[in-house]
Amino acid sequence: MPSSYNGIPLPAGGSPITYSGGKLQVPDNPIIPYIEGDGTGRDIWAASVRVFDGAVQKAYGSKRKIHWLEVFAGEKAFTKFGDWLPQPTVDAIRDLHVSIKGPLTTPVGGGIRSLNVALRQILDLYGCIRPVKYYQGVPSPVKHPEQLNVVIFRENTEDVYIGIEWKQGTAEVKKLISFLNNEMLAGTKKRIREDSGVGIKPISIFGTKRLVRMAVQHAIKHKRRSVTLVHKGNIQKFTEGAFREWGYELACQEFRDDVVTERESWILDNKDKNPALSLEQNAAMVEPGMEFAQESFRQEVYAEVKGVLDTIGKSHGNGAWKKRIMVNDRIADSIFQQVIIRPAEYDILATPNLNGDYISDACAAQVGGLGIAPGANVGDQHAIFEATHGTAPKYADKDVINPGSVILSGVMMLDHLGWSEAARLIESSLEKTIAQKMVTYDF
Repeated sequence: MPSSYNGIPLPAGGSPITYSGGKLQVPDNPIIPYIEGDGTGRDIWAASVRVFDGAVQKAYGSKRKIHWLEVFAGEKAFTKFGDWLPQPTVDAIRDLHVSIKGPLTTPVGGGIRSLNVALRQILDLYGCIRPVKYYQGVPSPVKHPEQLNVVIFRENTEDVYIGIEWKQGTAEVKKLISFLNNEMLAGTKKRIREDSGVGIKPISIFGTKRLVRMAVQHAIKHKRRSVTLVHKGNIQKFTEGAFREWGYELACQEFRDDVVTERESWILDNKDKNPALSLEQNAAMVEPGMEFAQESFRQEVYAEVKGVLDTIGKSHGNGAWKKRIMVNDRIADSIFQQVIIRPAEYDILATPNLNGDYISDACAAQVGGLGIAPGANVGDQHAIFEATHGTAPKYADKDVINPGSVILSGVMMLDHLGWSEAARLIESSLEKTIAQKMVTYDF
């Protein structure tokens, strides 16, 4: 490991976090890289780091201490090094495993691509984790914000964020449109207009299953009630529809003793209530209108009912399924309504990349907005905790922006390190501060 990054030496007295035996090995004096952030990033980082250090000192005294290492990305990096994301910064985040950052600039419509997306892809931080819960006293546009308490697991490396697209009018996009229209769509009525820009939306078995695995593992570890797969599979059948199918497959194959799917629960509940219920009667209760369906469809549902009763009837029947984690799915547009009118029914949401971006901000709006919304980008060995809002440059250096997003991202980081005592101190103190109305202008 280098002794310095971007010309800044490793802090004396600190030790690196390592990874072995399938988990992080965290010393009592970890070196943690931080990116201050652009715009208001420097304001909210200065406020947040004092909270982190204070909580660690109060929780552990002199036994534990974080040793901070500044690394650079965004405008500050470009000013110092002529590079928006210097390689030593990436090396430090990779070598030291756990880091935290403020918001970074991403121009819209051209220029550099998102630095946040770049870091996720370079380090394979495939899970974006966004907990959304209400803290007493935070202003909200809904009547019962306290009913929303979800953790969103957003796939981080695929979907449209992979950045494979071609600009309208270029030779490359004309070539692609010609290939699609004349070969892939030949013999159909479908056509891509010649004046289109075109992007690619890949969703893989690999990417889907490792994300859903992370979500289910979190549900088991933290005793959550359900995992909901959020998708637009009714329209995008082979990408988002496949995300749904592969998610169910992963949950049932790898966590069979811990989970029950929504349809399985219907079948088991029907049988629990009436042990004499025939297979055909059970199927008709699961799929109303079976008498009008084609014979092939009826046989599929009969086989499904029989398979559930044969495989998990003994282990999950007689009400035992009620103690399992419910795995269900919801259409992406529907979930926006559901989290407003029936928020208490949802617990863990697992989503493809774009859906997760939308729904996490929509949920955050109910409990105080992005100013208090934490986030983490996590892989098997690395994690970056970050503010989820933008840089708000017109407010920079005025010390008026809510530091809650970075502070609560630090809470997630401390939990990730296993320093839960310090994490709980920050959460309780934050809620007390809000109750005392010592708040920023957004509240």
